Amino acid sequence: MEEARAKARAWLEVDEDALLKNYRLAKSLCRKETKLICVAKANAYGMGLRRTVETLAGAGADWFSVAAPEEALLARRAAPRAGILLMGPADESYLPALIQNDIALTIGSFEDGLRASRAALQAGKPARAHIKLDTGLHRLGFTDAKEALRLKTLQKLAFDGVYSHLALRSEAQSREQYAAFLSVTEEMAAAGLRPPMRHLLDSIGLTCYPEWQLDAVRIGAFLYGNAPVSWARFSEGENVATFKARVTRVAWVKAGEGVGYDETPLARNTRVATLSAGYIDGYSRALSQKGFVLVREKKAPVLGLVCMDQMMIDVTDIPDARPGDEATLLGGGVDLREYAALGHLNRNECLGVIGRRVPRIYCRAGKTVHIEAEMDAEKS
Repeated sequence: MEEARAKARAWLEVDEDALLKNYRLAKSLCRKETKLICVAKANAYGMGLRRTVETLAGAGADWFSVAAPEEALLARRAAPRAGILLMGPADESYLPALIQNDIALTIGSFEDGLRASRAALQAGKPARAHIKLDTGLHRLGFTDAKEALRLKTLQKLAFDGVYSHLALRSEAQSREQYAAFLSVTEEMAAAGLRPPMRHLLDSIGLTCYPEWQLDAVRIGAFLYGNAPVSWARFSEGENVATFKARVTRVAWVKAGEGVGYDETPLARNTRVATLSAGYIDGYSRALSQKGFVLVREKKAPVLGLVCMDQMMIDVTDIPDARPGDEATLLGGGVDLREYAALGHLNRNECLGVIGRRVPRIYCRAGKTVHIEAEMDAEKS
């Protein structure tokens, strides 16, 4: 897709220099012997999975994790020699392809292990696997060593790792989880089940409890410009993504009129600009009448209700705004933390929900180096 066409409606600019800087910063927080697992789930938090994995692998990243089988197979094509961990469940229909592609499966129950063992026997190849322990998040995993040790009775399972996930409700609870994880893994090891890679920490965990690094850490949000705000050095992380859209129309609307689907009357005669992006593209409806965008480097408040494919803003105080202008919706001068707070949103959600029809434009040193457009009509 040509750059002009990619920027005709709404687009996401991904700063690969910032991505790589964040990766190197995360690496600097890890001990030399600690593996860094780059979390690329949810389309690499909205950045685009394939290109993001290729970029990080090119910088030396040798482990990735994802949440869905489709993501795992796409990551394998992007990084043929990397370790790839599927952290979510896999339907039996996916197991043959996952095993053939050396995807490490998450085994959180005996039934998970049994299905993987059967598929591996049929494939004639061991299934790579990481055992998942539930230490207090109560989402997936074994709750005790006795149950996990039943996996030793199964054939063709190669246990490369064992892991859990902090709930991060409080420091006291996190310490309880860490102690429980050590207790269960030590009991497993005493009984002869010793996966070589133990991992517990995510982005927040690494900054709060760096002494718990064990053999690996899983870093996701940190890579994409969402370093934990509780971390004293969070300002060292760099914004990776900037979400933009075009101004398509500018017109005066009289006081007392509503804008879009909203019945709230305008308090004054207002110069209203329409933007070619809406909630289906990833601009949250929760920011209706609360958020703002930047046009010509000036703030323009969101008017009315954000529509599916379009939204309206107030450019009365930006007299030179005109159709064709770029509007910055998120990133750049629209800080992720402020954006999320205005809509009472999760920061990862704000990036991850940016729609698939929005082209991703990848930049280095301020210049476009690659464009990914899933809805490129010329290639469909």
